[in-house]
Amino acid sequence: MQRYNGQELRPKAHIAVIGSCKVGNFVVTLPLLRALKRKYPAANIHFWGSEATRDFELALCDEGVLRSRISWDLDDSNQFQLLAKAAADQSDGGPLDLVINCDGFNPLTQVLSSWLRPTWVAGASLTANCRKELSWGNHPYQKFLADPDWDSVEFLNRYYDYFQSNYIAELLCKLAFIEPSYKELSEIQLPWVTPPFQVPQLLIHCTTTRAAKIWPFKNWETVVRWCANQKISVGLVGAPPARQTAEYHAGAEEELLLAAFKNEAALIDLRGSTSLIELAGACRHAKAVVSVDAGPLHIAAAVGTPVLAIVGNNKNGLGASPIRLWMPRAEQLARTVSSANCSGCEDQRYRNDACVAESHQCMDGVEPEQVLHWLKSLNLNGNS
Repeated sequence: MQRYNGQELRPKAHIAVIGSCKVGNFVVTLPLLRALKRKYPAANIHFWGSEATRDFELALCDEGVLRSRISWDLDDSNQFQLLAKAAADQSDGGPLDLVINCDGFNPLTQVLSSWLRPTWVAGASLTANCRKELSWGNHPYQKFLADPDWDSVEFLNRYYDYFQSNYIAELLCKLAFIEPSYKELSEIQLPWVTPPFQVPQLLIHCTTTRAAKIWPFKNWETVVRWCANQKISVGLVGAPPARQTAEYHAGAEEELLLAAFKNEAALIDLRGSTSLIELAGACRHAKAVVSVDAGPLHIAAAVGTPVLAIVGNNKNGLGASPIRLWMPRAEQLARTVSSANCSGCEDQRYRNDACVAESHQCMDGVEPEQVLHWLKSLNLNGNS
């Protein structure tokens, strides 16, 4: 097992791509998967992912992008045996040429990269004996993985001859020595399925797994109130309410937001009403999506819908979200600009959950008028 250095693979190579258990992380692997299939059309590409993104992965199998998929995060007492069987089935009796680990900071995927025993490995892995980390290598497409500041301007300055941007989708391609086109990075083709209900004109998503990225709910109320006055239907999307509270910092705020418009039915509760691939379909059918920095933002951008990202970052990119690294490059995407200048999250390398400043100035610095201005520019209801 050796560090991959861009060696040409055999035409019918067996390639395993290890993904993440987060939706946004899966979306940004799509350019890599499609570019691999473009470069090696006869290759057998197997995806090791998550039950959370299972439907998307199966759709890619139906498209012919993937040969097969397996979840490495199964909640099963026989998980090890299931993974071993999947590894044997995917090999078809032949060698595994390349493993690409797209979730390299996860100890489990580092073990899996080694355990699959490929000829070459790209991304984080343990050595064949699993006693230490596999060394990164000296090529910029290898050694950048050891850098701690992927989101920074300094990172891009160091690698200006090799990377066009800090965008994570580009970085994942480059670690596999794939040169993606701008279109592959900006027009991510996420599979979608039409949901079993009439989709409102506007979909909103208000919560995240990092509390530092939450926009005040009083501002959401202002946005929904304006939409109600304009006769624009609005749907609130997300996980089921209990999970929203437990994992996404919803607290009682979403219920209070829904209650504020209960008598006029101006805000439709769609939380937990779709699978993820149906949520992609809902985003596809909506006229617009407004979301904080979370999975639905990536989904909406990847199906081609106009989307506004509510982020607490100033005009230079400083703020609560690592937008240089994670913000989708879709042409139909816009973002808010905060009036605040706070480096608290960047200083923590975005590993903090809650805001580390005395006040939540970066998100407070995004006024509702920015969102309303964007919505007005779309003319969702056809009025002047």
